[in-house]
Amino acid sequence: MSTFFPRKEDIERKWFVVDAADLPIGRVSSFVASILMGKRNPLYTPHLDMGDHVIVVNADKVVYTGRKSSKKLYRRHSMRPGGLVEITAEKMMEKHPTRPVELAVKGMLPKTKLGRQMYTKLHVYAGPEHQNQAQKPEQIVVQA
Repeated sequence: MSTFFPRKEDIERKWFVVDAADLPIGRVSSFVASILMGKRNPLYTPHLDMGDHVIVVNADKVVYTGRKSSKKLYRRHSMRPGGLVEITAEKMMEKHPTRPVELAVKGMLPKTKLGRQMYTKLHVYAGPEHQNQAQKPEQIVVQA
């Protein structure tokens, strides 16, 4: 008897909607990352992209626990001398309300070609409306 490995043709991708309003950013991100990786799928295989598409709505209403909103720093560098740019979570939420969720989920995915492919199935919207009604997404509740 040989081990069964699903092929690309065997993978059926679903679409899910996650409402992130008033939930901690880490809980939402880890739940979404597990769906993107396909860990909820009984046919999960680590070296294949088994994940589903995830739409995160109300990303501007996620909360930071404790004092992280004023203490947490997002950093990027232009690769030039003195090019380090730091921005607090509060300012990031004001300027780019979807980016903290995107960065948190991206940090929880594998750092490989496969992880980058999984990340393309993430769709984040700041408000309650999204543009993916044609895919008939299912509502899913974040489990703590």
